[in-house]
Amino acid sequence: MKKHLCAAVLTAALVPALAACGSGTEDARDQAPSGSPTSGSPTTAEAALTVTDPWVKAAPSGMTAAFGTLVNEGTSDLTVASASTDVNEMTELHETVENEDGSMAMRPKEGGFVIPAGGSLTLQPGGDHLMLMGLTKPLEAGTTVTITLTLGDGTSTEVEATVKAFDGADEKYQNGGES
Repeated sequence: MKKHLCAAVLTAALVPALAACGSGTEDARDQAPSGSPTSGSPTTAEAALTVTDPWVKAAPSGMTAAFGTLVNEGTSDLTVASASTDVNEMTELHETVENEDGSMAMRPKEGGFVIPAGGSLTLQPGGDHLMLMGLTKPLEAGTTVTITLTLGDGTSTEVEATVKAFDGADEKYQNGGES
């Protein structure tokens, strides 16, 4: 008898608590079916990442770079682990560092670009950027390049970047080559 009484008391206590956890207001149930995201709320790292003002430096051949501002609209840090396009053979994430002699040089960014939750990271000439090496066709001002950004969680997102004429960004590479 004690077992049945305890079970009945426990059930009576848990049912309202579980019901309260599992249901919202009538309005909330009408907005989206259970388990599906509501419009406008990012549910993946991909959905949390946006890029403002994406652009690529025009170049006839060889290599060039892509820039813009990576914006993390989510509540967790995001890492851009790699990038690719269909206009070049290899893309690297680069940072600009100071050499022992005080000169500035570019090198691959170990660990990728980390964008803090609710924050941003600017890719710009002379700073962090995407290096597009081995161009397979000339990149002319006014055209666009589709850049695929792959995040640390394996998701990816595509960005349309405008190709622009730009005279700057003639930086030296850590191995001594020039852009």
